Amino acid sequence: MASTIQVEVVSAEESVFSGEASFIVVPGELGDLGIYPKHTPLITRIKAGSVRIQMLDSKEETAIFVAGGILEVQPGSVTVMADTAIRSDDLDEARALEAKKRAEEALKASTDKQEIATVEAELAMLGAQLAEIRKLRKH
Repeated sequence: MASTIQVEVVSAEESVFSGEASFIVVPGELGDLGIYPKHTPLITRIKAGSVRIQMLDSKEETAIFVAGGILEVQPGSVTVMADTAIRSDDLDEARALEAKKRAEEALKASTDKQEIATVEAELAMLGAQLAEIRKLRKH
């Protein structure tokens, strides 16, 4: 029997993915983390980017955009707790561009430091989402 790892990707709103995988790549703050079954336990923060899940006994890969969060790795399981998680098939470039435009307008109108920081974080997440959409379109 092939060695597998149980993968869970959840956001605040829902469970986005649950299943067995042979390999997973997660966007860590200091670079991508590759995780195989029986990986050493680990808890770390993740940045906006794509979680890539190599499905069991196939070349098929599932991609999920995450906008930051926490990664927990145990020898038999991986849990990605994301602020926002969207399956790559559900990413909508037009909607992301419109949200980016609204955020840029809000940034121009903002004077409060907290509000500016919030809008800048949203712009960074939308930029990462648009980059992921463009990368997926090339494949």
